[in-house]
Amino acid sequence: MSKVDTRMAGSTWPYQLLYRIGWLLIAWTTKVYTRMSVEGREHLPTEGAYLFAPSHRSYIDTPISAAVQTRRMRFMGKDTMWKHERLGRLFSALGAFPVTRGSVDREALKRCVEILNDGEPLVIYPEGERKDGPVIQPLFDGVAFIASKAKVPIVPVGIGGSANAMPRRATFVYPRKVHMVIGEPFSVELDEKGRASREALAAATERLHADLQVLFDRAQAIADPDAASGSAVQPK
Repeated sequence: MSKVDTRMAGSTWPYQLLYRIGWLLIAWTTKVYTRMSVEGREHLPTEGAYLFAPSHRSYIDTPISAAVQTRRMRFMGKDTMWKHERLGRLFSALGAFPVTRGSVDREALKRCVEILNDGEPLVIYPEGERKDGPVIQPLFDGVAFIASKAKVPIVPVGIGGSANAMPRRATFVYPRKVHMVIGEPFSVELDEKGRASREALAAATERLHADLQVLFDRAQAIADPDAASGSAVQPK
């Protein structure tokens, strides 16, 4: 991976203005077009870093996640997007940072921790790639590992209706209802040395999986009640 500054290019007013304009255009368009509603917003930390961990059923989950609050959210992006300097600056200004796809990117993990250490929220999809269906797929320990290293809370999030708004292989976003349910933050258990054992990482991952399923069920039931089977599950 090429050497790219992971810090947000926002210390100067032009970059701050660029981000604010970009956020207004993307966030408000997403909110209005999808009739986006949010439940549990009070669970989002108002300051400091945290891991925003949503379910992932559509490419539109990224602007949906960015629209949830005015604080700058950070996202991973393919490192090839930074080949051109000006475009790279634009992507960085809008909150993205580069990772190498198709391999275990240790540098990406370090960058995630650095971003969190800088005090900014970071969006990571615990299921990895986009999935299909009503069942939350097995999670990797990466989210818990990064949270333990940076000593930040994990915020589980269910996004319902995004697969209807932009299904797999779709090239168009449909005006379908989207609902987000934000769960209570929790932290990975650390020992007296500030480290997480394998058991603690596994326990945190298991809890995240269970929380995501409950939140996703609730979000789906609100976004598309006709398609929801049975009664909605209430979030914790």
